[in-house]
Amino acid sequence: MAKTTINTAALYSALDAARQERQLSWRGLAGEVGVSPSLLSRLGNGLKPDTDGFATIIAWLRLPAEDFFEHEGQRDANDNREPDLMAQLAPLLRARKDLSETDVKYLQQVIGATIERARAQG
Repeated sequence: MAKTTINTAALYSALDAARQERQLSWRGLAGEVGVSPSLLSRLGNGLKPDTDGFATIIAWLRLPAEDFFEHEGQRDANDNREPDLMAQLAPLLRARKDLSETDVKYLQQVIGATIERARAQG
């Protein structure tokens, strides 16, 4: 059976994006999330969170825990593909109360164009 682990880099990146959006320090973010600053520091150093810390962070981020799982030993050609970014972002954008439908459509166009540009360069 394949081993499943937590992708600490992805989890830390999601927290960093939320921190920057809220213009918080790491200590301020820890207080808002309800975890210790040392847990966030450990994540930044690539160390795995404890179960309660992981559950608290996931609940605060309002993202599925599976988004941060890595499955080792279960690789085929399709497993190496990243999930479609726009498919992941669209529900998040639409759930935002501070964005109008026009804002959502605009952001989807900008993100879509950026993805296409990155693919063309890559």
